[in-house]
Amino acid sequence: MYKNILLPHDGSELSDEAAEHAIALARSVKAKLTLLHVIAHRNLVLDEGVSSRLVQKLESDYENLAKQNAEKLLAKVVARAKAAGVDCDDLVIIGDDPYREIINRTEELGCDLVVMASHGRKGLEGLLLGSETVKLLTHSRIPVLVVRHR
Repeated sequence: MYKNILLPHDGSELSDEAAEHAIALARSVKAKLTLLHVIAHRNLVLDEGVSSRLVQKLESDYENLAKQNAEKLLAKVVARAKAAGVDCDDLVIIGDDPYREIINRTEELGCDLVVMASHGRKGLEGLLLGSETVKLLTHSRIPVLVVRHR
C-alpha cells in the first residue's frame, strides 16, 4: 500500500507520538520513512548602524545551530525507527512556509503518505495562529494521516 512515508517533526511531544504511529505503520507495510524538520528562515532587522556582514553572520550562526539541534533531535527518532526494522532517513531544511516545504519534499521524494501531528489548537487561537496541519490537508496531493494527542 504505502511505500514512502514522510513524517514532519517539529521537536514537540506530539510529533514524537506521531513518530510512533509512523514507525509502526512503516514497519507493518514495509515502507521507507523520511523524517523532516523545517527550520523557519529568519530575516533579522537591526538598527541602521549594524553592518550587513554582522546580520549575515548572525543569521548563519542561527541556521547552523538550529540545524545541529534538529539533527540531534531527529537522530533519536531515526534510531527508534531503525531499531524497529524500518528503513529511515532524515532531512533538515530551512524554509519560509513549513507546509509548502513539506509538500515540496513529498513531491521530490515520491512520498505517498504524510503522517503528521496536530497540535489541536481550537477557537480563536487556532484561527489567528493558523495550522500547518490544516494547510497541508488543504493543499496536499497525497493522503495525510493526522495523529491527535492521546
